[in-house]
Amino acid sequence: MERKIGLLFMLLFCVNFTFSQSYRSEEVTFRKDSITYGGTLTIPAAKGPFTAIVIVSGTGKQDRDGTMGGHKIFLDIADGLSKNGYAVLRLDDRGTGKTTGVYEQATTLDFANDALAAVGYLRSRMEINAKKIGLLGHSEGGMAISIAAAKTKQIAFLISIAGLASNGLDALIRQNRDLVENSQLPDYDKARSNEINELMFKTAYRYADSINMETILNETYNLWKVKDDAYFKTLNQPFDHFRFPLYSYLKMATSSWYRFFIKYNAVKTLAQIKVPILALNGDRDLMVAGKENLQHWQEYTRQGGNKHVETVLIPNLNHLFLPCIICNQAEIPTIKAGFSDVAMKLMVNWLKKRF
Repeated sequence: MERKIGLLFMLLFCVNFTFSQSYRSEEVTFRKDSITYGGTLTIPAAKGPFTAIVIVSGTGKQDRDGTMGGHKIFLDIADGLSKNGYAVLRLDDRGTGKTTGVYEQATTLDFANDALAAVGYLRSRMEINAKKIGLLGHSEGGMAISIAAAKTKQIAFLISIAGLASNGLDALIRQNRDLVENSQLPDYDKARSNEINELMFKTAYRYADSINMETILNETYNLWKVKDDAYFKTLNQPFDHFRFPLYSYLKMATSSWYRFFIKYNAVKTLAQIKVPILALNGDRDLMVAGKENLQHWQEYTRQGGNKHVETVLIPNLNHLFLPCIICNQAEIPTIKAGFSDVAMKLMVNWLKKRF
């Protein structure tokens, strides 16, 4: 009955099939509410029904392959998992590829609902075991899969790869501190950057629900600038190179996405998740702090009684699970290796043990 109900709100077009020795790839299209989703479903060649995974992307418009810095991270993951017997659905983000909608108008809650639409679609497929569908979230996708799992009992497990498990405000402060620390700024500019970032973030958090947020942020910055100008004069430097990107920050901070993100309560959300979780992070990740977020996956879910959470911090991997030396964004296009074999083996072994 549940599979029949799922078919009522979805329109499915199976377009192209390609085959490898161990699985086939099928281009799929389905619809939920006002959004048409386009993606690729990889299905093992063996006899099903199969445990299935939906890949949920992080911040920024991404195609179904997770093409970032010349690497196709989600394609690598789908390939590795489907070769080991798991069906994988990866989707174009809203406004990308064959998925409709306006990405810039969406929030993480919308992305969580996109993940739930994908689960509903998979439940309509006879090759898929409807009781064994999980979500795999990268970066902000960790937040999205947490929200989704807290909303329904139709999700069997979660896998987080560099997935966010921190409160929104805390995550923004930590991420920017890590990026500043890894930059080439002189120490006095690092201190100025951390000060204004934290001040603006906390102000945005306080006024996230206010129509006057932009005005208040402008006032906050202008007051800080007077004090900061006086401070810079004491440094006896010939020229002030430091600039806070006020215009672009105001545009971002007043968006629906940012207002939702900065108010996100990870403690409350993760405490509602009862299903098994595997959380992996690289220890050289500058975007999502590895140790801190893995600790949150454990602590916050434990508050809700979930004792089925495993976490692993993997050495020498960046945010995309690529081996790195400098580990900043600029290095990514120069890295020749693909998605970490260590991370892939951890995911496969964990899935085999439970599903």
